[in-house]
Amino acid sequence: MKKVSLAILISLGAVTGAAYAQEGGVTMSTDPAKAADVEQRAQDLQNRQQTMETAPAAPMRHHKASPHHHKKGAKADASSS
Repeated sequence: MKKVSLAILISLGAVTGAAYAQEGGVTMSTDPAKAADVEQRAQDLQNRQQTMETAPAAPMRHHKASPHHHKKGAKADASSS
């Protein structure tokens, strides 16, 4: 019975969390200033994406190679040969 109660409690918590996450979603406004602001942000984002696509990729930097560690047995084997 405890397992069933725990499962129901967890399920209710998950559903509550999902419902709460959707509350701040899309809102409608008739304010022309807000509409113009949203359109301007969308245009800026689109322009930024286009410049990133057309800009040449920066060359990748290589990190300094760190020395590799060898097994202790490998050094003894090499010296005995």
